[in-house]
Amino acid sequence: MKDAYFAGGCFWCITPVFREQNGVAEVISGYSGGDEPNPSYEDVKHGKTGHRESICIRYDETIVSYGSLLNIFLWSIDPFDGEGQFIDRGKSYTPAVYYTEPSEKVLAEQRIRVLSSETQKPVPIAVEPFKSFWPAEESHQNYDLKNPLAFAREMVLSGRRREKSPSA
Repeated sequence: MKDAYFAGGCFWCITPVFREQNGVAEVISGYSGGDEPNPSYEDVKHGKTGHRESICIRYDETIVSYGSLLNIFLWSIDPFDGEGQFIDRGKSYTPAVYYTEPSEKVLAEQRIRVLSSETQKPVPIAVEPFKSFWPAEESHQNYDLKNPLAFAREMVLSGRRREKSPSA
């Protein structure tokens, strides 16, 4: 098993898409990028730690590649918004890839360059060396499964998912 670390705004919102991927054993909500040990949700949310809301994806690389996870990440966020994601604003919600080996850095930078070139837009996703990952409080783990109605509402209110229009 390997671990991949991404920050894509609200960790609740990007967890399900990875958990449903074949080869992914676990997705853990947490915090990365800062230096504060054992940060709390409130401190991260209010920008007091330097951490971003992040996820740790435990995966079997014989089934799913890091490149595939990176593609899912880029598809699951707004890669053109460097100030946060959807309604969540501030550094703690900005997108980032935390690499654990040089090949991950090279691949992330390459995919970001290609996306920028294809769209002719800047792609302000930080690519940073992995420092640490602190799991979030239990109430934030698998939030979508524990609170399906609140999660569905969050996805709509955040702008990540549109409500279905009534049929004519």
